[in-house]
Amino acid sequence: MSTTVTGTIEHRDIGTGAWALVTDDGVTYELPRSTDKQLLKSGQTAKVTGKVRDDIMTAAMIGPVLEVKSFEVIN
Repeated sequence: MSTTVTGTIEHRDIGTGAWALVTDDGVTYELPRSTDKQLLKSGQTAKVTGKVRDDIMTAAMIGPVLEVKSFEVIN
Protein backbone atom coordinates (compact mmCIF):
# COMPACT_ATOMS: atom_id res chain seq x y z
CA MET A 1 0.00 0.00 0.00
CA SER A 2 1.24 3.46 -0.92
CA THR A 3 1.78 6.25 1.62
CA THR A 4 2.20 9.98 0.97
CA VAL A 5 3.85 12.17 3.62
CA THR A 6 5.29 15.68 3.77
CA GLY A 7 8.30 16.55 5.88
CA THR A 8 11.87 17.74 6.16
CA ILE A 9 14.90 15.78 4.95
CA GLU A 10 17.60 15.27 7.58
CA HIS A 11 21.00 13.61 7.58
CA ARG A 12 21.72 11.71 10.79
CA ASP A 13 25.28 11.05 11.96
CA ILE A 14 24.67 7.46 13.01
CA GLY A 15 27.29 4.92 11.96
CA THR A 16 28.11 5.70 8.33
CA GLY A 17 25.21 8.16 8.19
CA ALA A 18 21.51 7.80 7.49
CA TRP A 19 18.87 9.87 5.71
CA ALA A 20 15.51 10.59 7.29
CA LEU A 21 12.23 12.24 6.42
CA VAL A 22 10.70 13.85 9.51
CA THR A 23 7.02 14.70 9.11
CA ASP A 24 5.28 17.74 10.59
CA ASP A 25 3.69 15.30 13.09
CA GLY A 26 7.16 14.23 14.28
CA VAL A 27 7.18 10.79 12.63
CA THR A 28 10.63 9.78 11.36
CA TYR A 29 11.05 7.57 8.29
CA GLU A 30 14.44 6.26 7.21
CA LEU A 31 15.19 6.74 3.51
CA PRO A 32 17.28 4.09 1.73
CA ARG A 33 20.69 5.09 0.35
CA SER A 34 19.40 4.20 -3.12
CA THR A 35 16.94 7.14 -2.96
CA ASP A 36 17.30 9.76 -5.72
CA LYS A 37 20.09 12.17 -4.70
CA GLN A 38 17.86 15.15 -5.65
CA LEU A 39 15.76 14.29 -2.59
CA LEU A 40 18.66 13.66 -0.21
CA LYS A 41 19.48 17.28 0.65
CA SER A 42 19.38 18.10 4.34
CA GLY A 43 16.92 20.84 5.28
CA GLN A 44 14.68 20.72 2.25
CA THR A 45 10.97 20.02 2.51
CA ALA A 46 9.37 17.42 0.27
CA LYS A 47 6.15 15.54 -0.38
CA VAL A 48 7.09 11.87 -0.73
CA THR A 49 5.04 8.92 -1.95
CA GLY A 50 6.31 5.44 -1.27
CA LYS A 51 5.90 2.15 0.52
CA VAL A 52 6.65 1.63 4.19
CA ARG A 53 8.82 -1.48 4.35
CA ASP A 54 8.12 -3.48 7.49
CA ASP A 55 10.03 -6.47 6.15
CA ILE A 56 13.54 -4.98 6.43
CA MET A 57 15.79 -3.57 9.16
CA THR A 58 18.73 -1.20 8.98
CA ALA A 59 21.79 -0.50 11.09
CA ALA A 60 20.56 3.02 11.92
CA MET A 61 17.10 1.92 13.09
CA ILE A 62 15.81 5.52 13.23
CA GLY A 63 12.31 4.65 12.04
CA PRO A 64 10.41 2.60 9.48
CA VAL A 65 12.03 2.48 6.05
CA LEU A 66 10.14 4.45 3.39
CA GLU A 67 10.91 3.14 -0.09
CA VAL A 68 10.44 6.24 -2.26
CA LYS A 69 8.40 5.86 -5.45
CA SER A 70 8.05 9.58 -6.25
CA PHE A 71 8.64 12.95 -4.62
CA GLU A 72 8.09 16.66 -5.06
CA VAL A 73 10.51 19.14 -3.49
CA ILE A 74 8.54 21.96 -1.89
CA ASN A 75 11.49 24.26 -1.12
